[in-house]
Amino acid sequence: MTPPPRPPSPVAAFRALHHGRAPGDPLVLPGPWDAASARAFEAAGFPALATPSAGVSASLGYEDGATPPDEMFAAVARIVRSVSVPVSADVESGYGLPAKELVARVLETGAVGVNLEDTEAGALRDPRHHADRLAEVRAVAGGALFVNARVDSYLHGVTDVSEVIDRCRRYVEAGADCVYPIGIPPEHLPPLRAAIAAPVNAVSPPGAPDVAELGRLGATRVTFGPGLLHRTLAELRSVARELRGPGPESR
Repeated sequence: MTPPPRPPSPVAAFRALHHGRAPGDPLVLPGPWDAASARAFEAAGFPALATPSAGVSASLGYEDGATPPDEMFAAVARIVRSVSVPVSADVESGYGLPAKELVARVLETGAVGVNLEDTEAGALRDPRHHADRLAEVRAVAGGALFVNARVDSYLHGVTDVSEVIDRCRRYVEAGADCVYPIGIPPEHLPPLRAAIAAPVNAVSPPGAPDVAELGRLGATRVTFGPGLLHRTLAELRSVARELRGPGPESR
């Protein structure tokens, strides 16, 4: 009797989610900041999740970029343990860790993917140097991690899409599975999508086109940064005001 085929590994399943998608149907990856939010997103039916470093940092009481690596990895591990769907981890610029140690620590959390940004010490890295960094991570991880290369050009005031395309191409050639030009104007998505032979991640802040439209413009996957945490906190503040009741000044 022929044994049944083995199910794909979590990283293979996660990688497959990025391919063969219709233009108006990008992969939507909510960003959990703790185990409870991760479980809520899984219960809603999302097939995978992607932690936002800013959201996790806020949940731990730190400013974005100020969370000690040990606390970030521990938080990611708690999120991964709390759900059965694949989780990708945002580890900022890698905390200065050598590629071998960085990959080992991400894999220890159980995450199947990693975001690596090209900002370091507040400055945009030389794209050649960052491509070398991504190539080292890919060489160490092999196929065990889905590498999402965040491109921070727009955050640093770059407005020329050709510069962004050049960075994206270099990162894909270095082994990135996906590129993430954070803050990209919607009108820049079509030319970038046409020029890049890899999935493209777009972020969806308030006021952005809806998810389907981002997909039609060229986004393969859509994430939200800390936006879902901010929406939740806004609701929590409203509940808190209701519980507190009118203050002395309103009596």
